Amino acid sequence: MHLEHAAASAGVLASPLLAIPPQDLIPHAHARSAAYGLREQDVMDVMPLAGADLQCALQRNKVLTDHALPVMETLYHQIAGTHSMVLLTDPEGVILHALGDDDFVARADRVALRPGGVWTEERKGTNAIGTALALGQGVQVHAGQHYLRANQFLTCSCVPILDPQGRALGALDVSGDHRSQSKHTMALVRMSAQMVENHLWNQVHADAVRLHFHARPEFLGTLMEGLAAFSTDGRFLSANRSGQFQLGLSHSALQAHTFASLFGMDMAGVLDHGRRAPGALLTLRLPGGVAVMARPEVRPQAERLWSGGATEPARAPIQVRPARSTGLSGLRYLNTGDPALALAIDRVTKLLGRDIATLILGETGTGKELLARAIHHDGPRRQAPFVAVNCASIPESLIESELFGYEEGAFTGARRKGSPGKIVQAHGGTLFLDEIGDMPLALQARLLRVLQERSVAPLGGTRQVEVDIQVVCATHRNLRAMMSEGSFRQDLYYRLNGLVVRLPALRERSDLAVIVQRIVQSGTESAAPPLPVCPEVMDLFARCAWPGNLRQLTNVLRTAALMAEGDTAIRREHLPEDFLEECEEAVSPAVSAAPAPAAQPLQAITAAAIMQALAAQGGNVSAVARALGVSRNTVYRYLRAQAA
Repeated sequence: MHLEHAAASAGVLASPLLAIPPQDLIPHAHARSAAYGLREQDVMDVMPLAGADLQCALQRNKVLTDHALPVMETLYHQIAGTHSMVLLTDPEGVILHALGDDDFVARADRVALRPGGVWTEERKGTNAIGTALALGQGVQVHAGQHYLRANQFLTCSCVPILDPQGRALGALDVSGDHRSQSKHTMALVRMSAQMVENHLWNQVHADAVRLHFHARPEFLGTLMEGLAAFSTDGRFLSANRSGQFQLGLSHSALQAHTFASLFGMDMAGVLDHGRRAPGALLTLRLPGGVAVMARPEVRPQAERLWSGGATEPARAPIQVRPARSTGLSGLRYLNTGDPALALAIDRVTKLLGRDIATLILGETGTGKELLARAIHHDGPRRQAPFVAVNCASIPESLIESELFGYEEGAFTGARRKGSPGKIVQAHGGTLFLDEIGDMPLALQARLLRVLQERSVAPLGGTRQVEVDIQVVCATHRNLRAMMSEGSFRQDLYYRLNGLVVRLPALRERSDLAVIVQRIVQSGTESAAPPLPVCPEVMDLFARCAWPGNLRQLTNVLRTAALMAEGDTAIRREHLPEDFLEECEEAVSPAVSAAPAPAAQPLQAITAAAIMQALAAQGGNVSAVARALGVSRNTVYRYLRAQAA
């Protein structure tokens, strides 16, 4: 689908504030610029806000930036290499954040197109940011259309970001060299702005009755879907841009409506449907007679209100709360520059929504569950449950009942009404089986049967419960070696490995600095900006073997950040003592002082390392493989070579 057509389908091209014909937007903006007393040859206000003033602006707009930064990263990945940059502004046109190509950022800096720069029409004349905010609609300003000649090397595409009540929170902009203009840029910016708005909308209306709808069911769960929120008595609360577009009414006009007047069905029927068949689609009709497919979403708070468990509060002004940090979520946000990780993410992205079983390999702590959650988050099942089961952490005697569920009285100590089990809980969504290599052999056969038949029978029961699940598995074990040993079923392995991706260990990654920055930022809970990590600590991190990978790095940084409160940076003295001891042991004088034989063959070095590890681990091959960061096959090959 062409990007502009897709944007039109989503309703993001429509604006209730559009009062000036498109061909007259630039002439009108130039007239306003002249009225402000600006001259085309002026070089205006190249000194941006800085220091305390910029920090104050960032703090005032923390809600906006929390929701917009991941989307900015995604947008930048789409335009990278085009001599462009992505900018986020506040409602007054102050640039809050910027991401861009290095070769373009230096040129943009000369006209204050950087954080702290103020890009209102009054200060900069006709420009995409100032004009879009002045008109309340998306605007593209190309080259000579800029009022000031100093800015005419730019082509800029900007769209305001609106809160759930239709008020401007800020704006999203892509600015670049006018010679690299792309006809698709404006559509990408519009879609990205709506993604931010939808994130905000969903957070604000988390406890409302929410309706996802579209005339074409394949668009449900995508940016194209309409979203509308209602109270449990059917009063209209809000709708996103696509919802307003499909309903054919502005936000203010929708305030006079109820669920019944918009969709021809009373709210009681919707709530009953949501309880009887959660996730199932309804056919509804819009005021103009157009049929749409709809999925109602009733959160626990709304359920309690409907059932009489609480009194619904009077409608208060909508307040946007800061988003909870979700860490490195979303496939593009996980991509921090390491080539091996980028390859894994690219392979996963190509199969999103295809219901191909995915097997994630990697050492403990490399982020396998993060990747699994990102697959779910970016796929069409994102609105359904993500259920994670760690097969290594549940006692073997309980795995079967936890996974498959059980009927009342199935065994001593069972709950009175039984339990549906994790597989049934994941119906419609994603089942993540972590450490699948630790699943007992007897249960592997039962899991295979569930995956083949798409149904599960709880313990102590005879009825089959149909399930629709996406399966993602992960393990640090070598499943092929386990098949050879007879401890993992071959038929299950080939059922689970539709796509196999391997996550690199932290010590192998080239993006350590980016990861450190992300973890420090995500762990900041105070209003103060995150502390930088001093070069000495970064050098220490680069030399560390990180046996615990991302999990270990996260714990080290969070502890250090707390210890560094009141300081200007995270320094060596803030790091946990056990971590420093671990690093010192890795480069201890006893090791470094030992004379290394000149030009020692790699095979000899490998043999010596394996022999030392075997002695230290008491001959346990699995432990040796984990300690050295190699597969068990590598250790077995060495042992076979020695025996020969």
